[in-house]
Parts: sequence; C-alpha cells; structure tokens
Amino acid sequence: MQKLAKQNGTAKKENATVKKEVQKKLTDDAIGKTVVHEKAIIAKKPTINLDDRIQRLEKLKGLAANRERLAQTLTELTKFNYNQDGSGSFFLKDSRNLEFKTTNTNLIKLVTTHLQSTLEQRKSEIEEQIVQFEL
Repeated sequence: MQKLAKQNGTAKKENATVKKEVQKKLTDDAIGKTVVHEKAIIAKKPTINLDDRIQRLEKLKGLAANRERLAQTLTELTKFNYNQDGSGSFFLKDSRNLEFKTTNTNLIKLVTTHLQSTLEQRKSEIEEQIVQFEL
C-alpha cells in the first residue's frame, strides 16, 4: 500500500508541475512575454565577378572625369561672365567651317546664362549618379 500511495503522490506532483508550466505558458502568451525564435533571413548580395567589378570601376572613373570637366567648364564660364566689360564677342564654328559671330551683349548674356544653368543641372545629375553608384 505504501507503494501505491508513493506512486499516487509522485503522479500528483508531476501532474501539478505540468499544470503549473502550462499555466505559466498561457500567462506569458497572454501578456506577450513569449519569445518566438525565428531564423533571421540574411539577404545575400549577388557575387560579382572580377571583370564586372573592373567595368563598374571604369564607369565610376568616367563619371568622375565628366564631373571634373563640367566643374572646370563652369568655372571658366563664371569667370567669363564676371570679367566681361561689355566688349565681348560670341563665336561659333561648325565642322563645315560655317561661322556665326556676334558682339551683342544681351545675346551673349542670354546664351551664357542658359549654358551655365544647363551645365549646373548636368553636373548635379552626374553627382547624384556617383553618390548612388555601387561597385
């Protein structure tokens, strides 16, 4: 008889422990303490081979060179605009040696202002491309 009582006592103890664990889990679920273990998904970048990386580097160098040339042209144009004493001339020549020349200061100012705004816009576009560039 002692054996049965012992088994019953043990069984009750185990049962009580299981009940407490279930109650604790339900309580934790209700108040949001449950820790859910999820595997973090790591986004892998596609591997780029050496030739592609070198080509992208050359493209970046080209963008940097274009930006440098635009900056230099803008500097020269700004110097021209501010150092003009009203006696400038504007001269265009095409591949067939056809020429256009004017000394009209209003026309020169109009052309240089438009040219400067166009160059500044293009420079900012190239700078944006450089900033967003990924090797």
